[in-house]
Amino acid sequence: MSGAQRALLAASFLITLGSFAVLPYMSVLLHRRLGLGLGAVGFVLAVASLIQFAGGVVAGPVAGRIGLRRAMLLALALRTAGFAAFVPGLGSPALAVGALLLVSAGAALYLPANKAYLVDGASEAARPRLLSASGSAFNAGMALGPPAAAPLVMGSPGALFACVTVLFALVGAGHALLPREGSGGGAGGRSAPAPPVSAGAPLTPTATPATPAGAPPTPTAVAPMPGASLPARGGGERRDRVPGGAATAAAPVRDRLTASPGLSPFVVTVLSVYAFMFFQHYLALYAVPRTSAGFYGAVLTGYAALLVVAQPLLAERVAALGYPAAQWWGFGAMAAGMAAIGAGGHAGIAVGAVLLCLGEIVLFLKNDLEALARSTAAPASVFGRQRLAAGIGAFGAAVVGGQLYGAAEAAGSARGFWVAVGLQCLLLPVFLLFRRRTARDPEESRAAAP
Repeated sequence: MSGAQRALLAASFLITLGSFAVLPYMSVLLHRRLGLGLGAVGFVLAVASLIQFAGGVVAGPVAGRIGLRRAMLLALALRTAGFAAFVPGLGSPALAVGALLLVSAGAALYLPANKAYLVDGASEAARPRLLSASGSAFNAGMALGPPAAAPLVMGSPGALFACVTVLFALVGAGHALLPREGSGGGAGGRSAPAPPVSAGAPLTPTATPATPAGAPPTPTAVAPMPGASLPARGGGERRDRVPGGAATAAAPVRDRLTASPGLSPFVVTVLSVYAFMFFQHYLALYAVPRTSAGFYGAVLTGYAALLVVAQPLLAERVAALGYPAAQWWGFGAMAAGMAAIGAGGHAGIAVGAVLLCLGEIVLFLKNDLEALARSTAAPASVFGRQRLAAGIGAFGAAVVGGQLYGAAEAAGSARGFWVAVGLQCLLLPVFLLFRRRTARDPEESRAAAP
């Protein structure tokens, strides 16, 4: 990693540490300190979440216009102003709500630009390590933020928000020292994606990139002849060539299928976050009455610690998985985790959390890698769309999960909720496989036509 990449990962940890020192307690502050009703609190938090996730689609155009570093600086300025407004806002519900929305807008702009800067100019082989390291940095902050702020959040919230404001101001000043993207002094020079080519295009040599002094010459890339195999979308090159340079007839069919609508990373991300957020939203309602609040806190801390350690270790293996295989492994681990939680008890909840963590590592990382590999858009735009997909999935899980959990409790069996969610996780890869096969039939028919 370059010095700029290391600095950005350290900043990612500090930003999440400061954010999660206060945001998890926002419902308590709005309800108990400012006197908002629970309905109003839920509406405010829903709007803030919508801005934070759906607003990510704005990050791409903004970053494309002003640059990634400036986009991050603008986002941090918004978040610093928002946290500063909370200090007087603790006596004014309107000011507090405005401050929360300002913080959410800053988060929507910052996260896609942060990831895009981190992978700017990086090779496809380096992206899994960089994105997994970024995930570990964010999750470490998420794990340490709430316990670090617990002594101050109710007794001295003004001092807490003042400390967070100073932290964000310092991190913003640090971002101003980062090199501009593409300058070669930080995240690396920007490498423009090669224009897409389709099977059947004429044999056309592309421009040979400049070769650094002392490096071996780079072979000239050539567009494939009709029937030749295209590069695999998930990374790496197809190896199913026959002697003489021809490829098997099935190779271009398989490559085109990887881009079929049934396998869109946006859709898979929506479904992945939808399945995962049942665990995130409703574990507390299930676990605390059956164990204790202390045990629930320990599970969350252990979960975040496992993410921090395991995600970088598994990054290369996740990147090497085919996209359909990653879906089976990821959704399968989530289904098994939901079943373990439904079994109840301390052991069942702990084992379920570990399995859900593995499912998150596989699906979330692979979705981001696949979205980058398939798109010719700027990385900030890609990550912005991924944030939008995550927001849609989280919103769906909140709406469906509330009705489903209420029905399960009314029936006297909260365990039935986890059984139903686990069945959903099992059915999702089947649904995706069906979509892939329905897309395969017309492709294979065209390939077999004389």
